[in-house]
Amino acid sequence: MRVLVTGASGFVGGRLAPALVEAGHEVRAMTRRPERYTGAGTPVPGDVHDGASLVAAMEGCTAAYYLVHSLGDAEFAERDAEAARTFAKAAAEAGVERIVYLGGLGDDADDLSEHLRSRREVERLLGEGGVPVTVLRAGIVVGHGGISWELTRQLVEHLPAMITPRWVRTRTQPIAVADVIRYLVGVLDAPGTTGRTFEIGGPEVLEYAEMLRRVAAIEGRTLWLVPVPLLSPRLSSRWLSLVTDVDVRTGRNLIDSMSNEVVVRDDSIRALVPFEPLDYDEAVLAALGDRARSLREKRS
Repeated sequence: MRVLVTGASGFVGGRLAPALVEAGHEVRAMTRRPERYTGAGTPVPGDVHDGASLVAAMEGCTAAYYLVHSLGDAEFAERDAEAARTFAKAAAEAGVERIVYLGGLGDDADDLSEHLRSRREVERLLGEGGVPVTVLRAGIVVGHGGISWELTRQLVEHLPAMITPRWVRTRTQPIAVADVIRYLVGVLDAPGTTGRTFEIGGPEVLEYAEMLRRVAAIEGRTLWLVPVPLLSPRLSSRWLSLVTDVDVRTGRNLIDSMSNEVVVRDDSIRALVPFEPLDYDEAVLAALGDRARSLREKRS
């Protein structure tokens, strides 16, 4: 089928487009600068805030993947809501039969962070145009270039000892980016996934502290964690900006979400898209391997 992939140059979209092509689908890779696009599929111009450009990009598409967010923007929740409304309306106008959205895990009964509340709002708004939405909710996605993974890797590699706030004791269920892609591709061929919300994760539930220690062990590094329970999210984000290349605003939004437990409660997707996800160590090794290959290619 013909499908539209938004964010086709991004962390997830850049992997999804070639996987869809390999699966036999015709891919339209939406980007604001199609002349610079070198990835899989046919580049088409489009902007999630421009309805006319979306309708043109979606022409003839059976499904459309929504993979964009404005996390680094000061008004990210408002911008993401506006974009979701525009995308939903354009999808209905273009005759798209299904939208597929990658959202975030988190219990609705919890006091969700602004970031996770925004992800929920986007889910709702994408469905307002009447097009069925398949939602995949994930926690930490482990893969080269992903913001959450880069925070983990850079903290371990830059600091042999670190002060740690309470969020390092929060439980999460990390998933390899390759497995996220397998789910995103798999739902297209599983009619039972249309209009439903699914939770996806790897096979292990881990605290952030354990994730940091496991990365350190894989890289042969010594890591000391010194708990400082009163370290605020604002101070944490400024601290992260000093030792990683993640900007303060994005870091703050991510850290706010790290107080929320993000664990799979319903694994019904496993029966519809069956495979065995990578464990955390395998996901880390794959991410480190991709980074090493990327660095070699840049030097050559």
